[in-house]
Amino acid sequence: MSVSLERITDFLSTVPLFRELERSAVRGFAEVTREQRFAKGALIVSEGDAGDALYVVRSGEVKVVLVGDDGREVILQVLGVGDHFGELALIDGRPRSAHVVATHASSLLVLRRPEFRRQVEQNPKVAWELMVELSRRLRQADGTIGSLVLLDVPGRVAKVLLEHATPGEPASLVKQLTHQTIAQMIGASRETVSRAMSEFQDQGMIMVQRRVVTIVNRGALESRARPRA
Repeated sequence: MSVSLERITDFLSTVPLFRELERSAVRGFAEVTREQRFAKGALIVSEGDAGDALYVVRSGEVKVVLVGDDGREVILQVLGVGDHFGELALIDGRPRSAHVVATHASSLLVLRRPEFRRQVEQNPKVAWELMVELSRRLRQADGTIGSLVLLDVPGRVAKVLLEHATPGEPASLVKQLTHQTIAQMIGASRETVSRAMSEFQDQGMIMVQRRVVTIVNRGALESRARPRA
C-alpha cells in the first residue's frame, strides 16, 4: 500500500462514519477517494449542483450556507477536520440544498456516489453510521428552529457557544467562531452578538483571551440558553 493511501486510510479510520470498520474495509473506501484542495473563500459546491459525492474535511474548515436574494448569508453549519457533508446526495441523488464555502485553505476527500454505494454494500456498518449522523443533524436542526422561535439573541448566542464547546468546565470552543459567523448562524447582527458576548464576560460566564473563548460557568450559560418565562 502506498504511503499516500496508508495516510488516507489512517485518517478515515478516525472519522466517525468509518471508525467502526476493519482496517481492510476502511482501505477500500480510501482507494476510491480523491483529494481536492480549496483556497480560503473558494466555493466548493453550489446550491442546485448535482448531488453526486460525499466530502470529508481532511484539513481546514468550511461553512454550509444559504444565500438570500438580497445576498444575505445564513450559516447552517461550520465543519472542521473529520466532519463531512453531502450525505443526502448519497441517498437520494438530488441537487445540493446549500452552498459550501472554504473559510480556511482546506483539503477535502471526495467519494463519488457510485463508488461509495459499492463500498457500503460490502460494509453495511457505514449505512448505519450514516443514519446515526443524519439523525443527529436532524435533531440539531430541530433545536436550531426551536431556538430561533423561543430564545432572544443572547440566548441563541449562549446555545451556539455550548454546542461548539468541549465537555466539562472550563471548556474551550472546538472552532474559533467570529462574532460575524455566530450572527449569521442565529439570524442576528454582529453588533448584537458582540453585546451578548460582553454581557457573558461581565457576568463571569465566559473568558475571552486572544480570540479564544473559554466557558468558565457552564451552568449559568446553560440557564441563559433556556427560554425565559
